[in-house]
Amino acid sequence: MDAGNGSNKEAGNEAAGMQERKHVEQTEWMQGGTVVNGAIVTGIIGAMEQEVERIRPELEGAETRVLAGIRFDTGTWNGKPVVLCRSGVGKVNAAVCTQMLIDRFGAGRILFTGVAGAADPDLDIGDLVISSECVQHDMDVRPLGYRLGEIPFAERSVFPADRALIDLAADISCGLFDCRVVVGRVMSGDQFIADKAKVKELREALGGACLEMEGAAVAQVCDMNAVPWVVIRSMSDKADGSAHVNFAEFAGMAAERSYRLVSAMVERLP
Repeated sequence: MDAGNGSNKEAGNEAAGMQERKHVEQTEWMQGGTVVNGAIVTGIIGAMEQEVERIRPELEGAETRVLAGIRFDTGTWNGKPVVLCRSGVGKVNAAVCTQMLIDRFGAGRILFTGVAGAADPDLDIGDLVISSECVQHDMDVRPLGYRLGEIPFAERSVFPADRALIDLAADISCGLFDCRVVVGRVMSGDQFIADKAKVKELREALGGACLEMEGAAVAQVCDMNAVPWVVIRSMSDKADGSAHVNFAEFAGMAAERSYRLVSAMVERLP
């Protein structure tokens, strides 16, 4: 249940608490998000705790709110106002989290960071994928004549990431890592894909570079709200049935790589 939808008294207390935040000297609402001390508020999402725990201790002036069961930490990171949250796994969790970042916290852009399974056979564990766009691989209405991934009655089914955020992530990655960095399509679905034949089928049908469980939901919500976004995924496994062997071992390393990139991006964001 959304803790912010209680009584009018609770809403008043919430508003008063926001006004008392010492680290916010000036806040004004503008189209495209809240601006704090001249900088746009950036929403940062990770699906799992290990994808956000590295950032949380570094927030200055941090405050925590729990809404709809999701923890949101507001504060300043690398000199910029951010809202950090762990969405939980899956597209519904990611969509709810993204909409709340936009509505409740005035996020003017969204960075989604975490791990994924490689679908591109040239990608190895630890390599990075920066989203050019996202698509839902489990949106399947083919019996009614639609293509795999196509959302019925929708204007678009493939959601392009923000060009400026893509370029920033790619530029930073080139100087930060010696791994392969690919700008490519991210395929999302409420399934942990670990079958080589399934990976091959999805790659041939949708042309994606990696497989994960949240990015397309974040992308669609941002698209509906005209909010810039990008998804950054570090490969934790090859999506080939070996995840039970290497996921736990490499997820930490992959999450650390994503953290370093997002940290550098926030520092350079206006």
